[in-house]
Amino acid sequence: MSKPVIVFGIGAFAELAGFYFGHDGGRTVLGYTVDGARMEGNGDRFSDKPLIAFEDLQARFPSDEVDLFVAVGYSRINRDRRDVCARMREAGYTLASYVSPKAVTYPTLSVGWNTFVFEANVIQPFTTVGNDVVLWSGNHIGHHSVIEDHVFIASHAVISGHCRIGEGTFIGVNATLHDQTEIGPYSVVGAGAMVKGVNAEDALFPGATTKRADLPASKLRRL
Repeated sequence: MSKPVIVFGIGAFAELAGFYFGHDGGRTVLGYTVDGARMEGNGDRFSDKPLIAFEDLQARFPSDEVDLFVAVGYSRINRDRRDVCARMREAGYTLASYVSPKAVTYPTLSVGWNTFVFEANVIQPFTTVGNDVVLWSGNHIGHHSVIEDHVFIASHAVISGHCRIGEGTFIGVNATLHDQTEIGPYSVVGAGAMVKGVNAEDALFPGATTKRADLPASKLRRL
């Protein structure tokens, strides 16, 4: 039987993670934790559960009794989440993962620690998803693709077959990667961007934007 979970974080992602783990993830969520410096002004409760300073966590919930999940977003191109995961592991905690039962997956899927796969993701066969990866809802991950560690993919991105997403990369909403595309480590693919080819690390692909028209919507003849 899986151990209960403590979620690291007090933002929207943390609240969502706690809900999903408890709703259909087969885990009991005992509470939330953050560094003591962030406790000030936040009280001792979050999302109707105890909020514990991380400095006090080991005494209250030892690493052999609970697992942790680090619900930190993509700040500093996922480096903040990466660094918190490293601290939690150094403290002896196992980092839990969640794959929604409403995602489409196959027995060939490999998923690492502290990985969170939301509902409606389609992950085709022979795909590898690394450690500390966030796949928000509704993405398509093509066959034989590799998602390396500490990646964050926002909703409705299309990753075609035989792609490789480098460590720490952020991919925005509705981005598209052609077949056999490689994105180097710690790159940013903006919302709506279309990318192909082999790309070096620290690459930036600005997303597609649409400026507001001068004509008001009420002036459209047909919609």
